[in-house]
Amino acid sequence: MAQETTLILFKPDAIKQDLVGTVLARYQTEGFKIRGIKMMSLSDEILAEHYAHIAEMPFFPSVRSFMQETPVVALALSGEDVISRVRDLLGPTDSKEAAAGTIRGDFGEKSEDSKMRNICHASDSSEAAEMELKRFFDEDEIVSY
Repeated sequence: MAQETTLILFKPDAIKQDLVGTVLARYQTEGFKIRGIKMMSLSDEILAEHYAHIAEMPFFPSVRSFMQETPVVALALSGEDVISRVRDLLGPTDSKEAAAGTIRGDFGEKSEDSKMRNICHASDSSEAAEMELKRFFDEDEIVSY
């Protein structure tokens, strides 16, 4: 198994429902280690960069608006195969399709916005994690211990 670090963003629906601690505890129960954590408001620029793959789509303004409803919590989390294991813990992107026992199955919205209001974003590959961690954290904000 590979030691990895991934980015997780607690989205505004998690913030509004006070789920950060509950979800963070699930990650820590799996043995993952916090290497960086902070709350931040997301600018139009960082959202356009983070969502560059959909920034030209007609629905992007609603994604941007949602992600700016509240600050988000950015989390750098490390562990063995953390990228795939976190994604398994989260469940499918669409909360309506997520099984009970997954984070999205237990807490995500079961509405037409269930692909967006799904508690957390998590990096989907080591390449994405590397880029996303640099986007949301300065080098000195991620620690080793």
